[in-house]
Amino acid sequence: MIKTALISVSNKEGIVDFARSLNSLGIRIISTGNTANLLKKNGVKVSTVSEITDFPEMLGGRVKSVHPNIFAGILADRKNRKHANELKKAGIGLIDMVVVNFYPFEESPSVENIDIGGPSLLRAAAKNYESVLAVCEPDDYGLVIEKLKGANISPDERLSFAAKAFSHTARYDAIINAHFNSLSKNKHPEILNITFKKLQNLRYGENPYQSACFYRDAFVGQSCVSTARQISGKELSFNNILDVDAAFELAKEFEMPAAVIVKHTNPSGVACASSIDVAYRKAHATDPKSAFGSIVALNRNCSLKAAKLMEPLFIEAVICPQFDKDAINLLSKKKNLRLLEANPKSIIAPKKFQWQDSFELKKVAGGLLLQEGECPQISGKYMKIVSKRKSTKDELKAMKFAWKVNKHVKSNSVVLAKADVTTGIGAGQMSRVDAVKLAVMKSLGKGKGSVMSSDAFFPFRDGVDEAAKAGVTAIIQPGGSIRDREVIDAADEHNMAMVFTGIRLFRH
Repeated sequence: MIKTALISVSNKEGIVDFARSLNSLGIRIISTGNTANLLKKNGVKVSTVSEITDFPEMLGGRVKSVHPNIFAGILADRKNRKHANELKKAGIGLIDMVVVNFYPFEESPSVENIDIGGPSLLRAAAKNYESVLAVCEPDDYGLVIEKLKGANISPDERLSFAAKAFSHTARYDAIINAHFNSLSKNKHPEILNITFKKLQNLRYGENPYQSACFYRDAFVGQSCVSTARQISGKELSFNNILDVDAAFELAKEFEMPAAVIVKHTNPSGVACASSIDVAYRKAHATDPKSAFGSIVALNRNCSLKAAKLMEPLFIEAVICPQFDKDAINLLSKKKNLRLLEANPKSIIAPKKFQWQDSFELKKVAGGLLLQEGECPQISGKYMKIVSKRKSTKDELKAMKFAWKVNKHVKSNSVVLAKADVTTGIGAGQMSRVDAVKLAVMKSLGKGKGSVMSSDAFFPFRDGVDEAAKAGVTAIIQPGGSIRDREVIDAADEHNMAMVFTGIRLFRH
């Protein structure tokens, strides 16, 4: 039975109507500071916390509700006779519901926006959930009133509200913790607290027997799959999201208009051009067979010309900053085609938490791996010509392009490219020479005159020999093998240019 409610909210959305409804049900309201003033101004009967504690607010509002008269009323075990006697002796009344949300630290990180009383009140209510209802989301106000008007709130419902309350306090503390890690430049804290918020339930996971959800990082402020807006097509699947992420993150690597086609998280074709439609046409031509049922990512708005090239093909999803109106009208006719806009202008970015922005996480059984995400850009000191023949300007340009693509291909991987377009991609092979053979096979004869990028060193010369057979003229690779001399000699035999970067691009 709820007779008394404590209300202290930073987000005032819906609180006046909620408090009026509580009043109409005969529930007494205790409130703090600005919340109390707002409720009184709107005709809601309110007792202030100061009246309950017989102590004024202090330190500019830093100390309001943290007082035994409040916390004892929330935490008392209703089944414990000793607790009841203590409350009676101290003249403390019971509090049956706590309605709290916190200072907006996530939107505006500052010391003054670190809420002390709010999380403490909510945690106390959630701890005593069998007797006290913990309410922390304005979206739940209507449900609470509905339940109070009908039968009393069930134990399972109280437990659900308590779980939500602890989720909110944990998230709040994780966000504050991340901010302080950022300020202290603590890249690898002893305790890693991270928080994600659910965007949507998914139909299933990688396979139909697996349930799945999609969560967003609390601190993301970049244009990406997690901040994209779906404007057409059927619901995204688990695998769609993985592929969209892989495609768009690669498309973002390039300054020129770029198109990326991805299948099972590996690119099957990548191209840059002076316009986005030409880039898409060239990317698709790399491997038309693999492009069936693929994901497309563009780093420019999707034009009608580009849309017309896609319209007759089977594509699962297209992501780009924005679709031109004519492109939407054309592509949205395909009911199953998902269209996603990842427009950076539409993102309300929180303050940058550089500490968390700069790392990648990988889940393993029972744990997490953390690593810094940034890869050095190759230029100058990262590009050492080790062959007798120097690379031409055109080869150098093509090698830089292939290297960027190679970063996003699963290991062992090899990329063949000319100028600003891939000609063949060999991904996920157990041996490097097989990755070369696969890339050559995928090139469908377009390998002649290409350059080749390898994500790690060549352990033997066989990969170089296979590339030479296909007409590859230059190779970029990390170097570092005990057989580097043998590999360089092979390049010289075939009159190839070879560049070492000293940077490995493994992607597991």
